[in-house]
Amino acid sequence: MGYYDDHTQGRYREQRGKKGSVFLASLAGAIIGALIVIFAIPTLSKQGILPYKLATDQNQAVETTNNKKNNEKNVVEKVSYDVSTNTTKAVEKTGEAVVGINNIQSSSFWSDKGDSSEEAAGTGSGVIYKKVDNKAYVVTNHHVVEGATRLEVSLDDGTKIAAKLLGSDVWTDLAVLEIDASKIKTVATFGNSDNLKMGEPVIAIGNPLGATFSGSVTQGIISGLKRTIPVDINEDGVIDWQSEVLQTDAAINPGNSGGALINMAGQVIGINSMKISQEAVEGIGLSIPINSAIPIIDDLEKFGTVKRPYMGVDLKSVDEIPAYYQEEALKLPRDVNYGVALRQVVPNSPASRAGLQELDVIVEMDGEKITNVIDLRKHLYQKKKVGDQLKVKYYREGKLKETTLTLTGEKLE
Repeated sequence: MGYYDDHTQGRYREQRGKKGSVFLASLAGAIIGALIVIFAIPTLSKQGILPYKLATDQNQAVETTNNKKNNEKNVVEKVSYDVSTNTTKAVEKTGEAVVGINNIQSSSFWSDKGDSSEEAAGTGSGVIYKKVDNKAYVVTNHHVVEGATRLEVSLDDGTKIAAKLLGSDVWTDLAVLEIDASKIKTVATFGNSDNLKMGEPVIAIGNPLGATFSGSVTQGIISGLKRTIPVDINEDGVIDWQSEVLQTDAAINPGNSGGALINMAGQVIGINSMKISQEAVEGIGLSIPINSAIPIIDDLEKFGTVKRPYMGVDLKSVDEIPAYYQEEALKLPRDVNYGVALRQVVPNSPASRAGLQELDVIVEMDGEKITNVIDLRKHLYQKKKVGDQLKVKYYREGKLKETTLTLTGEKLE
């Protein structure tokens, strides 16, 4: 009758013998494999199969042996790797088009003498996107150039060029500068941010923390599309705007603002704008989609401002008004607790000519429900142009009315 532990000693002796054979066979196989790899790499590199090139250092080290018979000299070759990937190619294409921006402001001291001096108030990044004749154009962030008395652009080689501010837009956080083009060699190409996919690899280029780390490159992916970030323009604690941005985990640090977010083709698909900086948050960088930025850039370059439609009203969201005044002052029906109240209507403005008055409450534009001031601004600035007609539904004295405005181009609401 047999058991599983029968002939145990014989079984173990046989296994020890087999283990030794397996070890020797494995060692021989490893040695042969290593030799094949060593001799195959140069051939594969020459045929372009590898993602890098194998190059021999021109300065070969010569080692003389003490061989008395034939006085032979052994040449020791230094081998270097010329790495070429999609990432390196993208950076080579666009890297030199990303520049530093120096915000220089006047500061007064010894105020009794009236003396003043200039000092760098901050640094950021910018992207050279156009070169025409002897002029080049740089896009950056509004907050990078805000308050500057003088602006300088620092090129990739450290050259500093005086810059002229053509225009700046606080709502989109974009600005355009003009510089002398005589020393500009590289101009960035704009891509199509509407074609981006979640998880697509991207590269951020900029000057984090100033000139010390100029031209820094970080890589990540597209973590989110069409993210909406609340923005308090005048810092009064009330949200004025919702910025639509791209989210990436590529590192974006102070000084990267205004720099380029590029795809693997080296095309600019975003202008780096901000980073969510909280202790509990890591790896959330935000970039302005280039398709949203292009019309703003064009207007700033041509007109120095953004041509947006104008209604001629002062606004207040209904949800910011106490319920008592919603009913007593605005005369809103009890089931209407949304919309935008008009605190003032500018005389002879589009709103005034259309019959709108103070205390009217706008609840609909072109058939789209208007919940608050942000909804109104997004509809007005993103869906309408100067000269367009705008159908408005509003409440006055508790009654729903309708009118049509012809929009003009004056100033922001």
